[in-house]
Amino acid sequence: MRTAWSPENYPEDKEPARSDFVVLSSAMNSRAQIAMLPDGRRLHLHDGPIDLIVEAFGSAPEVETAYRAACDRFVTVLDELCSELAYLRQACRPEQPWPDGAVARRMVAAVMPYTPQYFITPMAAVAGAVAEEILAAMVATAELSRAYVNDGGDIALHLNDGEKFTIGMVERPDRPSLFGKTAIAAHDPVRGIATSGWRGRSFSLGIADAVTVLADRAAAADAAATIIANAVDLPGHPSILRVPACELAPDSDLGDRPVTQAVGTLSNDEVEQALAAGARTAELLLRMGLVRAAAICLQGNTRVVGTVGGLKLVEGPEHERILLHA
Repeated sequence: MRTAWSPENYPEDKEPARSDFVVLSSAMNSRAQIAMLPDGRRLHLHDGPIDLIVEAFGSAPEVETAYRAACDRFVTVLDELCSELAYLRQACRPEQPWPDGAVARRMVAAVMPYTPQYFITPMAAVAGAVAEEILAAMVATAELSRAYVNDGGDIALHLNDGEKFTIGMVERPDRPSLFGKTAIAAHDPVRGIATSGWRGRSFSLGIADAVTVLADRAAAADAAATIIANAVDLPGHPSILRVPACELAPDSDLGDRPVTQAVGTLSNDEVEQALAAGARTAELLLRMGLVRAAAICLQGNTRVVGTVGGLKLVEGPEHERILLHA
């Protein structure tokens, strides 16, 4: 059971055991749930639809400082986003005024490159933008060798010189199975990873089981994964069930656009056709400098675009620690 730390149950002259230590923000709201996970290393932050796993590496005092900063910023994020939600659910247009909140501005910056050609709202980058914002608060206040913030599989990374993370990639977010891994080192430009697809937690216009994107920032990866996943499609195919988004969620930013709810078994040629459509979009975004690499999964088949980190089949010692991307 997770217990909250406060001066009442941990007197100032008694340092809590690491496995029990839970950071509370001085600005705690009534909804936010904040606790260390049982492993004593990772911090869990939950507020409404936002669910983060945070881990920092460094000296114990610096990690504690980073976790306190994460908590202080986290408890303000949801209310900040809700105050501008009507704006964030609208299709992004270059002529619009920008929002006020820092997370909202990260979201708009991430989707703006797509506005000339695609329908996209700032909500396409919300998970990545939240992860970025919490990580920024941590590294601004503490000296860390490396750190990550994982918002449901959309991950923001911090790496000092000589450090790296090994990222595991799954082919189906609803039934995680590792199909490959990639190493992100400090000298690589990638600091954000995101996933999208019809099997994920958000709606998709396409039929990809999962699209994993590596980009310079988490919000940028989030937006790009949405665009690529939407492109993996077989329009009008009778085995694909689509439902207007507003029938599933009346306040969806997608309105009455049909979102994928089921995909029947496809022929090999159909799978290749859909993957090729997604790969063309990924290659375009790669040329535009919006992504560094992408892996597109559909019914057990994978197409990879880009080479950052060198995607490899899963292998090596079973005990090897892999940062799962789901």
